[in-house]
Amino acid sequence: MKVFTACLATETNTFSPVPTGRRAFKEYGIFRGDGSAHPEKAMYGPLLADWRNMAEQDGFEVIESLCLYAQPAGPTPQALYEEFRDIILEDLRAAGHVDIVLLCLHGAMVAEGYDDCEGDLLRHIRALTGPGVVIGALLDLHCHTSAEMLEIPDLLVAYQEYPHTDIHSRGGQLYALCLQAARGLIQPVTRAYDCKMIGLWKTFKEPTKSLVADMRRYEAEDGVLSVSFGHGFPWADVAEVGAKVWVITDNDPERAATLAERVGQDVIGIREAGLLKPLEVDAAIDEALATAQGLVVMGDIADNSGGGAMSDSTFILQRFLERGVTDAALGYFWDKGAVEICMNAGVGTRLKLRVGGKCGPASGDPVDLDGTVRGLLENYVQPGLSGAPSHLGTAVWFQARGLDLVLTSLREQPFFPDAFFDLGIDLTQRKICVVKSMEHFTGGFGPIASKVLYVNTPGALGCDFATLPYTRRAPDYWPRSKIAAGASFP
Repeated sequence: MKVFTACLATETNTFSPVPTGRRAFKEYGIFRGDGSAHPEKAMYGPLLADWRNMAEQDGFEVIESLCLYAQPAGPTPQALYEEFRDIILEDLRAAGHVDIVLLCLHGAMVAEGYDDCEGDLLRHIRALTGPGVVIGALLDLHCHTSAEMLEIPDLLVAYQEYPHTDIHSRGGQLYALCLQAARGLIQPVTRAYDCKMIGLWKTFKEPTKSLVADMRRYEAEDGVLSVSFGHGFPWADVAEVGAKVWVITDNDPERAATLAERVGQDVIGIREAGLLKPLEVDAAIDEALATAQGLVVMGDIADNSGGGAMSDSTFILQRFLERGVTDAALGYFWDKGAVEICMNAGVGTRLKLRVGGKCGPASGDPVDLDGTVRGLLENYVQPGLSGAPSHLGTAVWFQARGLDLVLTSLREQPFFPDAFFDLGIDLTQRKICVVKSMEHFTGGFGPIASKVLYVNTPGALGCDFATLPYTRRAPDYWPRSKIAAGASFP
């Protein structure tokens, strides 16, 4: 057999003022044919390496195309998306007949002129392969799940965990299912249910934890191949935004439809858990200062680069300064200019530095500080999702007025506390740590925290889902419509 693999992934915040251009992809590496050989550089290189290793162990030939990832931001320019798409199609055409196509996508990529990049790519691939080739795609669970995405591939599988700790296991399941389909051992049939709701669900907490456990229990039943709950990505003004469930069975469409509706109704039953109820900044500061012992970790959720925010907002920093809060660390601030100045100054130099507030109203105002460069790390790579590399570029520790700031030249959220410690900031000796992340920080920072708080600011990721300024999404969704009801889809 011959297996073709490719990855084209980014999550698009259509409200972001910054386009996801070529340089955004180059920051994480543009690999053609060799992403699997560079798991230390390519964001999804480890997943492509998994697929290559499994296929080669089975004695198959592997043809690898692009491996691309960009940090979430605004829409990708049309010409750039079409260029990347056409390279994948060119490589697929050059490969001749293939038996399996395995794609690592996101599910929420938007380009100028393309609200559904994944559906467009899948349509072009199917036009090349014809109906006899098995196509499988792995999605982030923060996906839009359009009709084309559900209908075109033989197998569409999403992560089940948020934070995303199961990328490799779900990728392995997808490979195994595609292999069975290619050998004629199964006949995948997909049916879906639109929950008509928008929210965010943390799968390590109840009640979502039990819902995911039920999904896995269903997958263990004979004839049920896969169960996915696409949470949706709220900050995209596209028609398909919202939560959906889809089930793949072995040639049993009725069972797939019935189970999709059952799980979809279970999702609707826990929809209140998907409403974020973060603290306002001063309330969070009050609670942190009142905590008697241990490190309090505050998630600056509205400035999460993983959702397309710029990671340079100063709202919490400003209040710390105004209230005289000290003994706190904050990061990561994406500020290339400040990083360059600190690198030029060198460790130990005292200087006046303007930090943050570079990218518009959602970033707040820049802050002027008189402080000292305490640490520098060039070409720094932190641990990322499911062991994938996460690049910070140059990371700087700047200390001023009793606060420790981590500045980076690449825009990325903190997943683990490694960068703080490697720069010399001992978080075990700090009272507060502010991380510009919505949820992925919990796996790494949770074990060292006495308390975790989620904090609301006027940043780019507004959490009032009933009032997000959609123009392409019909208003028949919860919580905008309190009577919204789910329905089979498409």
